[in-house]
Amino acid sequence: MTTTTAPTGPTFGERLMSVTRRDPHVTRLVVILVSLLLLFLALKPDNFTNVATWNSMAVQFPEFGLMALGVMVTMITGGIDLSVVGIANMTSIIAATIMLTLIADGASGGSVAVAILVAMGASILTGAIAGAINGILVAKVKIPAILVTLGTLELFTGVAIVITAGRPISGLPMSYSNFMAGDVFGVPMQLIVFLLAVLVIAFIMRRTTFGTKLYMLGTNATNAKFSGLNTTWLLVRTYMLSGVMASVAGLVMLANYNSAKADYGVVYTLLTVLIVVLGGVNPNGGSGRLIGVVLAVITLQVLSSGLNLFPQISNFYRDLIWGGVLLLVISTSDMGGRKLFRRRNRKEPTAS
Repeated sequence: MTTTTAPTGPTFGERLMSVTRRDPHVTRLVVILVSLLLLFLALKPDNFTNVATWNSMAVQFPEFGLMALGVMVTMITGGIDLSVVGIANMTSIIAATIMLTLIADGASGGSVAVAILVAMGASILTGAIAGAINGILVAKVKIPAILVTLGTLELFTGVAIVITAGRPISGLPMSYSNFMAGDVFGVPMQLIVFLLAVLVIAFIMRRTTFGTKLYMLGTNATNAKFSGLNTTWLLVRTYMLSGVMASVAGLVMLANYNSAKADYGVVYTLLTVLIVVLGGVNPNGGSGRLIGVVLAVITLQVLSSGLNLFPQISNFYRDLIWGGVLLLVISTSDMGGRKLFRRRNRKEPTAS
């Protein structure tokens, strides 16, 4: 008598290896990430292997990682969202203002929890409305996405400045920080929020018709329109999703800093674009993998944290590094794409 065992599905490592074989962008990121890890382990083994260093990374990168997820979905459609930092700051200020308004001195735990939930809900709703404004201007008014979101970045930042008069909002209830900046079995809540957002985006992109339509729209907007897609509503929903991701990032920033201000995270605008392009998303739309964007987030956080271990390297070099890497990745990716296109053309059989 023989026994059979049920086949098991591929492990995460096997799926990652399968993707790296198919996607050169993911392969490149894996090589870069492993190289950085080995380099910093060799140069600063004590500091880099410290648990506090890795815990700090897990707390920091969800801020810009969540924004990068929003930029990713808009770039897949052939657009871009440069307003994510403005949305994050504006919504975090709204959340902080609501908390301070609703929570009186000596309020009970239940009323504090309700006020925090109302503030978080209002923040996410505001992010969705801000994203809808971007989507309507792009889809209906036909303004290029880069101009729309650059303009709304200043608009939303201006709204945040008006609300706060340019000053930070502080004195938030400790219950909020204890929740959003706490941990679950040693895992920082910020990291858990980021992982949940990744799962939501993965489900949308891989398991829903909405995700399929995003790739169709980015590949050829004209064909997508004539195939019956409601491109206007599709773009509005895409930018709303980006706005929601930005507002969640704002809530994470609010917990990390225990305050809200109109100019927090200004460097994240360039950083989020760099992450998405480095992750293999085509700036012209139509292609890109979520796993590549996640790997890019981790890679840049490892690089940033590794540079912090060297006090002689000034933080003023960060923008120089990010800008140079962005230009290098865009130029080399474009060259690779043109070569791949030419190779495919040569392999196509001619009609007889």
